[in-house]
Amino acid sequence: MTRLASIALIGTTLLMTGCSMLGFNGQAGTDSDTAAAIALASVGSHRSDKNIARNVYRHPVETLSFFGLRSDMTVIEALPGGLWYTEILAPVLRDRGQYIAATYDISLPDQPDYRTRGHKRMADRFENEASTFGPAKIAKLSAPVSIDLGEPESADMVLTFRSNHGWIRDDAIESVYSAFFEVLKPDGVLGVVQHRAGDRTNLSTFNGYVAQERVVELATAAGFVLEATSEINANAKDTADYAGGVWTLPPTLRLADENLDTYLAIGESDRMTLRFRKP
Repeated sequence: MTRLASIALIGTTLLMTGCSMLGFNGQAGTDSDTAAAIALASVGSHRSDKNIARNVYRHPVETLSFFGLRSDMTVIEALPGGLWYTEILAPVLRDRGQYIAATYDISLPDQPDYRTRGHKRMADRFENEASTFGPAKIAKLSAPVSIDLGEPESADMVLTFRSNHGWIRDDAIESVYSAFFEVLKPDGVLGVVQHRAGDRTNLSTFNGYVAQERVVELATAAGFVLEATSEINANAKDTADYAGGVWTLPPTLRLADENLDTYLAIGESDRMTLRFRKP
């Protein structure tokens, strides 16, 4: 999708979002100014065409509006990876809020090279593109051995995109959710987007998919209350039973040219979108 086409799509999305800003299970969503800022950041010149092309699958305006993002919040993004959502969140929070990237603690021994390289790329972008990312900060999230998200009750919102499967594999999910609960202020929001297991998913295999009931169970065990669910990021075409796991689908396309047209037609994974609140 071209940048101009993305801008046109964002304009339509803004109109739709504005009409339903208070329609999330009776709870107020994002204010219109923040929604506009999300939309502009999602197609900004600081983003690659490749990242902008993912907007149609990841629905950043609708997703962040559902979570109730405001531009004056302190927001922690857990394991930002390639900075896809960082490129949207940090500019929105730049002037009135605070963006914090909770990423791997590279001071730990025997860290994989990709983590060190990713940390450097992120730090370099924060420094070299300060006019875009603002006073972005970096916190530690190498669960369960090294977690330091900040002072207790210092954040308004914690967001995690497609990371729960890794924490479950590493037997670290309880420590992660406990840390999320501790760092959030009372009434703070935990927003979760995660590849969702289906009827055909083998839950005994590490394939990137997690049952929605399992995520809800984990979050509520940590003390959170499930406030609302959304099908914003649902994809009924995803059968969630591929030999290569969720990485068979875009954007990874693990199988390269094998059945490429089929997987491109499916698009990105079926995802749960959940909003929890700390009482």
